[in-house]
Amino acid sequence: MRTVVADSGPLRYLVLIGAIEVLPKLMGDVLIPPEVRAEIDRPQTPASVRAWIAAPPSWLAVQPGPEVTDPALTELDPGERAAIALALSTRADAVLMDDRAGVAVALAKGLAVLGTIGLLDRAAQRELVDLETAFTHLRATNFRYPVALLDALLAEDRIRRERRST
Repeated sequence: MRTVVADSGPLRYLVLIGAIEVLPKLMGDVLIPPEVRAEIDRPQTPASVRAWIAAPPSWLAVQPGPEVTDPALTELDPGERAAIALALSTRADAVLMDDRAGVAVALAKGLAVLGTIGLLDRAAQRELVDLETAFTHLRATNFRYPVALLDALLAEDRIRRERRST
């Protein structure tokens, strides 16, 4: 993938678990609308995440999107709404998002969607992270996830690692 647009969730959790540097290796350029930057910089956001966005890496760009007039987007929070609108207007390769309602709208609009768990799984496939360690750190946050999904991905990861070692 070349260019993706991110909502705040995946960025926040990748920073919290110390895996944010996998993004440019997996995706290339990452765009965020100003609304997402504002969400990441709220006072209630963990200090490490606010420090990260205060000095963003060169691969992250804040880019305003079009005015949102699409009624399908109005029920979403401002960050999700703006991320989807920006992804559509820039013809991004994907949108990075975890929120179920936002994901459903993005998919309905024809966007490819990848969430935090999917990013970590892809990173593990490319040997950029240890999936078990990443999931352990993710479980220590307030991230909501289906336990069965994490267990299934960890089982696949173990098989993949065993095949590599033989």
